[in-house]
Amino acid sequence: MSQSLNSFADLLRSARKSAVHLELRDVYSVDNEDQGFRAWKSGRRLDPADRASWWRPWLDLVREVTANGVSVKRARIISEPASEYIRYEHSFTFTNVAGGEEVRWLPRRSASDLLLPGNDFWLFDGTLVQFNIFDGNGRWVQTDQSDDPDVTRLCAAAFDAVWERAVPHEAYSIGE
Repeated sequence: MSQSLNSFADLLRSARKSAVHLELRDVYSVDNEDQGFRAWKSGRRLDPADRASWWRPWLDLVREVTANGVSVKRARIISEPASEYIRYEHSFTFTNVAGGEEVRWLPRRSASDLLLPGNDFWLFDGTLVQFNIFDGNGRWVQTDQSDDPDVTRLCAAAFDAVWERAVPHEAYSIGE
C-alpha cells in the first residue's frame, strides 16, 4: 500500500503517546532530497541561525504532535565510516531536533547482537507499525502496515534495544 504525506501526517497525528522511527539504511534516494543532497555535495551547509532557510512542513507536524504530549524518537543504525548520504543526513539532523524529535545514532558494529526487522519502520503507540520498503538503490517502493501484536512487539523491542545503545545526536560526531 502506498502512503501519501497527508495520510502519514494523519497517522502521526493519531498517536497519543509515542511515534518511533528506526532507520537501517546507509543510502536513501528520496526525490524530495535530491536538490539538497546535490547542494550539500557542492559545499552548501544549513545555517542553524537562519531558521527560515531550513524550516519545513515536517517540522511543523512534529511540533504539533509533540505539543500534544507525543514523544517522537528516531534511531539510525549506520555503517562507519559513514556513507556520503549519512554524512549529509547528519549535517541537517539539528533541524529534526529543533522540530521536537529526539534522534540517536548507533554504529552498525554495535548492533550485531540485536534482532532487527528487515525494513525501516515507524511504530505508533506500540500498536501499529508501518514498514517503509526501499529498493536496493534506496528508492522508496511502498509501505506495509501491521497491527499484529507479535510484529508490533518485535518492532518495539528492536527499537528499545537500539535506543538504549545509541548515542544522542548532540554527542555523536561524524566526519563531514
